[in-house]
Amino acid sequence: MSRRLGADPRQWPLAARVVLLTTALSTLAVLAVGAYLTSVISDGLYEQRRDQALEESASARGDLVAALGPVSGATSTQTQDAAAAFVQSLRTAEGSSRRDAAVVPVDASAPISAVASDRAVLDLVDADFTAALAEDPDTLVWRSVSREDDSGRAQPQLLVGTRVVLPGSGSFDLLMLYSLRQEQQTLTLVQRAMAGGALVLLGLVVGIAIGVARLVTVPLQRAASAAERIADGDLSSRMEVSGRDELAKVGRSFNAMAENLEQKVLDLTELSRVQQRFVSDVSHELRTPLTTIRMATSVLDEHSSGFEPDLRRTTELLSTQVRRFDTLLADLLEISRFDAGAATLEARSADLSSLVERAAENVRPLALSRGTQLELLGRTGECEAVMDPRRIDRVLRNLLVNAIEHGAGGPVRVRTAANEEAVAVTVQDFGTGIDPEDAARVFDRFWRADPSRARTLGGTGLGLAISVEDAHLHGGWLQAWGRRGEGAVFRLTLPRRPGAPISRSPLPLEQSFSEAPLEGAEPPAVTGSIPAVRPDSLPQIGGDDAQP
Repeated sequence: MSRRLGADPRQWPLAARVVLLTTALSTLAVLAVGAYLTSVISDGLYEQRRDQALEESASARGDLVAALGPVSGATSTQTQDAAAAFVQSLRTAEGSSRRDAAVVPVDASAPISAVASDRAVLDLVDADFTAALAEDPDTLVWRSVSREDDSGRAQPQLLVGTRVVLPGSGSFDLLMLYSLRQEQQTLTLVQRAMAGGALVLLGLVVGIAIGVARLVTVPLQRAASAAERIADGDLSSRMEVSGRDELAKVGRSFNAMAENLEQKVLDLTELSRVQQRFVSDVSHELRTPLTTIRMATSVLDEHSSGFEPDLRRTTELLSTQVRRFDTLLADLLEISRFDAGAATLEARSADLSSLVERAAENVRPLALSRGTQLELLGRTGECEAVMDPRRIDRVLRNLLVNAIEHGAGGPVRVRTAANEEAVAVTVQDFGTGIDPEDAARVFDRFWRADPSRARTLGGTGLGLAISVEDAHLHGGWLQAWGRRGEGAVFRLTLPRRPGAPISRSPLPLEQSFSEAPLEGAEPPAVTGSIPAVRPDSLPQIGGDDAQP
């Protein structure tokens, strides 16, 4: 609740949404009920005062006949005085129940003129009201009007009129103006009481909503905290559970799930440890018989010139497979060290370009035998960095051998570059290539894009897996990209110092698969960007925060 709320309500905390939604709905309900009660009370007060005014007006009509009847044959002055006295008798001056009256002759030849206790009564009568009186003289006509008081505020009034016919004197309109101030005060008092009650009710509703929200969200927050601790590796984290309600049941279920997860992880960890130990032990134990077989194979190789052709060919195959077996055991031992977390760096300052040149010289005989041309393009920037030369040399040889094997006799292009924070090398071939979807899987152990294809160079299927672990050990990246039928590109990016953050690589991963440049040609401009490469198609090596 203390966090700043954003513009999108879906991003708000659950407690805030519950409290705000409850408050909003309660406010609407209170306003609706208040408006309904105000309307009912207002109508009741008005109708009550109207009936009282009509009753008084009907009584005043009879009084007018009684007051002016005896003076019907008198002089106009006597008649005028009698009308004035009658009007004054009807007037009351109390502020809350004030009443004014007026007698207005209908005919111009009437013996008296209009008499009113307040001229405002005459000002409120218009042609429509007069026409309503003339239409049905025997009824009472009323209208709600307003008049300003002494302070200038409009006050509700009720105007009632009726027409009286006096034989010998003519027709007169009796007008009476009743104040509704008392009813308005009563309505205002009721509205204030309702407003105060509404505020108290909303306060109670908000308090109840906060209590209910905390009752629900506190266990959820505990579950979220426990889940976050489990995600961070603390498998012993549990929820605090109390009570026997539904939330307590959720907590107990969560704790049971966490216990099962912890046990499964422990079982898998133990299984992984046993497997690692098994691979390591088997690799070590196979060393002794492998040494004996290698020695026997060496003896057979020395005397193979005297063997028959079939036996000599068998001896050559045996020697080749023994060497491959020896390499496989070495790779298995290296993988087991990575799995056990026992791999360490023997880091020192080295030049990546020099390591690339040395690795290229080591694999050049293999390239010549395959008809592959190695092209080492000029480096860009100083490529000095702190690294483990033995591991980086192994990575480079694996990448070069992989490019030669899958290059289908095409050229292999190698680029080296550096920037302020990293050094990089790319190895590009123009052979069978890989799909962008398979780029992340080429570093899996024993993975091949075409399982039916034989390993013609005796590869173990662990070279790229070991290479990516070596890059990860430096805090760097090893990434792949390509197109099926055009070629593949592998990029190794290393920080200047192991573990230092890398924001971008000095070389782009996506390369053109057009005609390869001639030996010694200038390399393309290095931008460090990766245009049009989807992030989900690139394996990220070196941490979650790193970006290619």
